[in-house]
Amino acid sequence: MWAEFRERVILEDDAILVLDKPVGVSVMGERHESDLVRMAAEAGEQLYPVHRIDKVTSGIILFAKELAAHGGLTRQFNKRTVDKAYLALTAPGGLPPTGRIDLPLSVGRKSRVRIAAPRESIVHQGDSWTVPAAEVFDTVPTYPSVTTFAVRAQTAERALLEAVPQTGRRHQIRVHLAWIGHPIVGDPLFEKAPAGRTYLHSWRLSFDHRGERVTVEAPAPPDFTV
Repeated sequence: MWAEFRERVILEDDAILVLDKPVGVSVMGERHESDLVRMAAEAGEQLYPVHRIDKVTSGIILFAKELAAHGGLTRQFNKRTVDKAYLALTAPGGLPPTGRIDLPLSVGRKSRVRIAAPRESIVHQGDSWTVPAAEVFDTVPTYPSVTTFAVRAQTAERALLEAVPQTGRRHQIRVHLAWIGHPIVGDPLFEKAPAGRTYLHSWRLSFDHRGERVTVEAPAPPDFTV
């Protein structure tokens, strides 16, 4: 099984491994065969995830192959010196060519991530979405969160976006797009019975490695079309 996933390696040296993760497979934490770290370990290979993407998300995931490399890489994510870009297919269309979603997040019932303000308080002006500071919840921890996007293609029913999380919150892109009225197609967080995959793809990642800036890309799946 792990040998099949190894065929999806984008970049590798003695310290790192970059994989194009298929949808439906977790990075770690699962107690069955869909856990990449577990599968690698069972095949005799120790991997240390540097970051996470959701099980329902496909695309780039960066692993360290040794602990000496892991710390420096994870610090880059913590300090937000990495550059990340995702592709997302959303519904409906009608988005501006570019946009900025500046909406704080909080965690609600059953650990569900949500906007940390009433939905009706979201202000949409031109290409930006914000909430007044007075409307942000003060009874729970809240986390400033910003996502920018550019529309790559669009129809009345669908929009293909390049989405860039300026902050790295759990489910950030998925929640931001849903709460401005453009949920990701097939997202089980917001569709009761999605018929297909979740159309979110970790597309591009740039990070520092051994004194150089490294940029890797995972080609968009062929069904990411509008």
